[in-house]
Amino acid sequence: MSTHDLYKVADTLNTVKQMPVLFLGHGSPMNAIEDNEFSRKWNELGKKLPKPKAILCISAHWETKGTFVTSMQIPKTIHDFGGFPKELFDTQYPAPGNPSLAKEVKNIVSKATVGLDFEWGIDHGSWSVLKHLYPLADVPVIQLSIDYTKSARFHYELGKELAPLRQKGVLIIGSGNMVHNLRMARIQSLEGFNEEYGYDWVLEINDLFKKKILAHDHEALINYESLSKSSRLAIPTPEHYIPLLYALGLQEKGEKATIFNDKALAGSLTMTSVIIDSIKE
Repeated sequence: MSTHDLYKVADTLNTVKQMPVLFLGHGSPMNAIEDNEFSRKWNELGKKLPKPKAILCISAHWETKGTFVTSMQIPKTIHDFGGFPKELFDTQYPAPGNPSLAKEVKNIVSKATVGLDFEWGIDHGSWSVLKHLYPLADVPVIQLSIDYTKSARFHYELGKELAPLRQKGVLIIGSGNMVHNLRMARIQSLEGFNEEYGYDWVLEINDLFKKKILAHDHEALINYESLSKSSRLAIPTPEHYIPLLYALGLQEKGEKATIFNDKALAGSLTMTSVIIDSIKE
């Protein structure tokens, strides 16, 4: 998707009362401090989207036993990685929390008992993209954890229960990567994270994911292990894929999914991202 096309979608979203939903391929933590095609597109998108009253992130980097939502007034910036430059560890994203929204999430979710969390904060799956979407850190942010004991369908259905928040000005963001296999990645240095290259199986499965997204074939994406022989290579563990299912669970009938940042990197990662909005197809 070109920058021009992204602007066209975002311009239309400015007239929509219901907030869009995003799934963002966040990639390397270095994207938080780099000026590259992905960070620029996040920045452009943030300028064009309706300004949210609050943000709810489902990040691949907060896995728990049970479901939790951050409920502190001032969430800390979590540097949950190693081997990166001091500049990245020095980066802060001082957005406020929103305890009242956290309680609302707890109340509207019936599929699970949602616990209020006062320890976690904002991890890099969230702040590495939010830093470019909303660089002033002036929008309250809460995170919803991923219960690693639950199935893909559980997470998809839980996503559906968050739908009322969209009409209250809440931007819901799933942050992960559709294809995420670091063990097979070609990374010789930090720069290698953003080397534009994808193995044949990565391109094949990523194209299949996109076709299913655009066709609204959510069942196939929930049952991703049956999609292709490449599924297990693309998703050796599900935490980076599950945020996509939250976004798809929030897609209503007639809403359009638009693909952007559609690149394969380092052999076995994809930055492919999705906007779901109320533009009728």
